[in-house]
Amino acid sequence: MMKTSSNRRAILKGAMGGILGMGTPLAGILGSALDGLPAMAAAPRKIPFGAAVRGGALTADAAYGAALAERCRLLVPEGGLKWAVLRPNRETFDFGEADQIAAFARRNGLGLRGHTLAWYGAMPAWAEAITSRVEAEWMLTSHIETVVSRYRGFIGSWDVVNEPMPDKPASPQDLRHFVWSKTLGADYIPIAFKAAHAADPAAQLVLNEYDVEFVGQRFAMRRAGILAIARSLLDRGIPIHAIGLQGHLFADRAIDRDGLQSFLREIKAMKLDVLVTELDVIDFGLPTDFATRDALIAKKATDFLQAVDEVTPPSAVLTWGITDRYTWVPIYFTRPDGTANRPLPLDSDLRPKPLMSVIERFTGNAS
Repeated sequence: MMKTSSNRRAILKGAMGGILGMGTPLAGILGSALDGLPAMAAAPRKIPFGAAVRGGALTADAAYGAALAERCRLLVPEGGLKWAVLRPNRETFDFGEADQIAAFARRNGLGLRGHTLAWYGAMPAWAEAITSRVEAEWMLTSHIETVVSRYRGFIGSWDVVNEPMPDKPASPQDLRHFVWSKTLGADYIPIAFKAAHAADPAAQLVLNEYDVEFVGQRFAMRRAGILAIARSLLDRGIPIHAIGLQGHLFADRAIDRDGLQSFLREIKAMKLDVLVTELDVIDFGLPTDFATRDALIAKKATDFLQAVDEVTPPSAVLTWGITDRYTWVPIYFTRPDGTANRPLPLDSDLRPKPLMSVIERFTGNAS
């Protein structure tokens, strides 16, 4: 999941006049969101659909669990496999939340993804304090070996390295500055992928990133950086199997169809899979009216999914949560009109919205 900066929050507070397609009736907006999908799904397809899961909500909210079991084929712990949860101190692992979600997935016949093994966010203070290269490599490697081995044969796909690019890279070689890059440099990425492969040779290993689908030099540079990392790993014979497009779509940003598709063609040429790993639509500046807002959200998701599909159909589509009842979006993007954010396929009462229809028609997975 992306960790939002104040700069990204400020972007959303600009003018939103163009987003509404002035004069376009609501039926036309919603129709255009769905009309492109039958052609994509004309041939039978079953792309697994899944969602991020909160362990605490799973325990406390039976209806939430029922919705996940009904709608999803894959789950991914939203926080239960992050360092801050797993590693209260350097000696201890706490698998309580991750094991709870894994047990729920097993009971309901669902697959499980792993998120994440190396990420700048959600790092405990004791880990951030590491300064020695030797200690850093040992700690990163041993952590990955322990975590991946525990779920070997069940978690079939891992976000090994998450969000390696800085928000505004000056070159494709720029990396985000945090404990692993400070101590190990760019080597932390191959170290992490090699450790994950050693722990589970059958697992799909994914390089996961956000903000690669929009118009602008910043986003083009981020695409170039991800391609450079993937090529470097492949050139060195280090296992990498897929690129994860998070898909946190900003309602006021145009999708760079040409740039995104060029990026995807490069990924396809490297014989790497593509996954949509964290799809939602950030609705900070969209209209108050729920029907209008939901239609615009569905249209934005359709534009993104269709652009991806035309080059390389994703091997999975996951949203970052299943219901507006539990979403990270209002933490950073509280709406100025005081209404609840609506970024996900089900509303806060677990009722499906147009975004759910878009996803079901795209994946071929009607519940």
